[in-house]
Amino acid sequence: MKMDKYRFDGIFTDGREIYTTNLTPGKNVYGENLVKIENVEYRAWNPKRSKLGAMLLKGSSYFPFTQTSKVLYLGAASGTTSSHISDICIEGILYCIEFSPRSFRDLISVCEFRKNMLPILADASKPDEYSAIVGCVDVVYMDIAQREQSSIFIKNMKKYCKSGGLGIMAIKARSIDVSEKPENIFSKVKKELSGEFEVLELINLEPFEKDHASIVVRHP
Repeated sequence: MKMDKYRFDGIFTDGREIYTTNLTPGKNVYGENLVKIENVEYRAWNPKRSKLGAMLLKGSSYFPFTQTSKVLYLGAASGTTSSHISDICIEGILYCIEFSPRSFRDLISVCEFRKNMLPILADASKPDEYSAIVGCVDVVYMDIAQREQSSIFIKNMKKYCKSGGLGIMAIKARSIDVSEKPENIFSKVKKELSGEFEVLELINLEPFEKDHASIVVRHP
């Protein structure tokens, strides 16, 4: 097997799947395949388990994560996607916000071996709760199943994202309104965010994620 660089730094492909280099060799996070080539271990990034992975495979033009990025991750859950970001931001830091105590316990287990991930048990709808810990960041990433997704994203972007920094939001249409067509909800969210930020991209995540889209914005 040969591993080639993908379209963005820190991501690789064997021609079928995408991978990140494993920051914690020998350990996987969510049952993903580990592949070792020339003394480098890679972790398969499953797009059906990660909306950011799905966004990449759907051809996104934006991936703002670098080796030194400071990232605010809202809705880190058990650490699936954030662990792949951790593989990339090896000299940066991920502030991982999670509200569910059960998911937070799993997240702590992941962060224990990944020193660039800081788990924070908090409510993302109340960004002041973690202001003593989180500083200005380069990227805000959000994956939260709440009706007021746009409002939560806007508040956190305004409080923590640097000028010119990017934000990525995974839009969960069914969490916002189960009776409305997902395409209409995606358009509504885009309109809401365009009143605050420069909208760079909106991508439907099917077939990897049904009724989901990702939107990328830039803070003024």
